[in-house]
Amino acid sequence: MDANEPLAFRMRPKTLDEYVGQEHVLAKDKVLYRTIKADRLSSIILFGPPGCGKTSLARVISETTKYKFYKINAVTAGVADIKRVIEDTKNFMLNPAGKSILFIDEIHRFNKLQQDALLPYVENGTIILIGATTENPYFEVNKALISRSMVIKLNPLTEENIYQILKNALTKKEGLGEYNIKIEDETLRKLAIISNGDVRTALNGLEVATLTTAMNEDGYIHLTDDIIKNSVQERKAVFDKNGEQHYDNISAFIKSMRGSDPDAAVFYLARALNRWRRSNVFSKKNYNMCI
Repeated sequence: MDANEPLAFRMRPKTLDEYVGQEHVLAKDKVLYRTIKADRLSSIILFGPPGCGKTSLARVISETTKYKFYKINAVTAGVADIKRVIEDTKNFMLNPAGKSILFIDEIHRFNKLQQDALLPYVENGTIILIGATTENPYFEVNKALISRSMVIKLNPLTEENIYQILKNALTKKEGLGEYNIKIEDETLRKLAIISNGDVRTALNGLEVATLTTAMNEDGYIHLTDDIIKNSVQERKAVFDKNGEQHYDNISAFIKSMRGSDPDAAVFYLARALNRWRRSNVFSKKNYNMCI
């Protein structure tokens, strides 16, 4: 175990059996599960909120497939990196299969020229593309790439999913299994709740709590509600003013009013105002007037 690697990185699954959550696409009777198991994957675009398992799913595929697997990040990569992968893929000495899987994280960061560079090789099957994005790909990804790929939406993980991952992290050697930790199930479930579907937030909070808490005289690290709360700080409300969450929130607000649900309407209104205040969309004066 590399102690320099974050817990969230160390706890990424290596097989489909280790993967937790996203049963709507990864249950044993679902197409995505069957294609990964059979190593007959076609190009896919994965989109969903942070911490829902997009990169973890790509890692599972990399451990499962017989094809050469490449990973690049669209934030730092460019056309030259794409060309290098294609050249290596076409090199029979390096890759007798003549086909490879290219995982592009944050694919929405690629501009049109960079995305266009992928098109002919995705179309002829030289490259099996796996793109991951937190943005709606129908707005951010080249329509030609979308038409040649299967678009899969990943949902925020459920509280039960995150609780299970946290339990695994406490027992596995690559996780925190070598630490003597005592934590109540109720406290662990509270951590799962305040992470708001983001398993990375939950694991980071658990790791911070463990590493910053002194061992008691009994030889155990006792993690209480207060310690966990201070390690995570506040529940995150996933919201953006331009993207998918913006329209989801507005839709929920309107439906709450039409359904005569005042509590829900106030919640979604406050959520929007809080996000707008943080991003300075409103001036302080206008914000106070809205309140």
